[in-house]
Amino acid sequence: MRFLKRIVSIQDISCVGKCSLTVALPIISAMGVECSILPTAVLSTHTMFSGFTCKDLTDQISPIAAHWQERELGFDAIYTGYLASAQQIDDVCAFFDAFRREGSLIVVDPVMADNGKLYPAFGPDFPAQMARVCAKADLILPNLTEASLLTGLPYRTEQDEDYIKEMLQALAALGPRYVALTGVSFEPGKLGVMYYDKETGVYGSYFAEHLPASFHGTGDVFASTCVGGLMRGMALGDALALAADYTVESIRMTLDTPDANWYGVEFERAIPYLVRRITETPQ
Repeated sequence: MRFLKRIVSIQDISCVGKCSLTVALPIISAMGVECSILPTAVLSTHTMFSGFTCKDLTDQISPIAAHWQERELGFDAIYTGYLASAQQIDDVCAFFDAFRREGSLIVVDPVMADNGKLYPAFGPDFPAQMARVCAKADLILPNLTEASLLTGLPYRTEQDEDYIKEMLQALAALGPRYVALTGVSFEPGKLGVMYYDKETGVYGSYFAEHLPASFHGTGDVFASTCVGGLMRGMALGDALALAADYTVESIRMTLDTPDANWYGVEFERAIPYLVRRITETPQ
């Protein structure tokens, strides 16, 4: 009998730099959850470094999935992050269909944009492709820019509750039952997440301190912690609150580190904080 919950995370891996799988694997493991990986690409460094190399692994996704099916492997959750192409979108949708089972959870972090702009690697048709992945998810975790691109609603730097609720409803209309929108702020000094359960019509929110800094990889820290919390049996609101608090603590511990804004948040230093929090929470 297997007692550990098992996640598979499908996203790229950077050999140096803190994002994607190099964030997801240690955080989820530290939370007492097994993290299998399906890399979509291998990069020498993350993309904030100049001159990085990249090996696309699109041609490996289907063969790996077929081997796992032959061995009758299963997962309690599937968690996706950065996907590099329309072909990877097709392969991930097929993976969901093959490995979804009763009681499993599919979480999609639709990594493709921030600060009002689509990432340069993507063309204007990519949000529609990502919407296909979101349609198959149980929970999606977009930021405000990604939410705007997925729904066609305007991107606003100043928000109110009515605007966020409209955005959440439009995201839920894509297909997922649960939507959690990150980067929400209704007052100075506070930043957090607002979420929506389409089935019950219930909204919730959690706001933490907004520290005056921005670091590469914080979205991956947030999403990985949320997935780990859900696998530990936490309610969605509690998992999102833990993810927000751990992300803030990671940022706090990185504030005095030169060049960390592009290298990545030092989430490792905050892992003892994360472990204390989860051990204090009954499963």
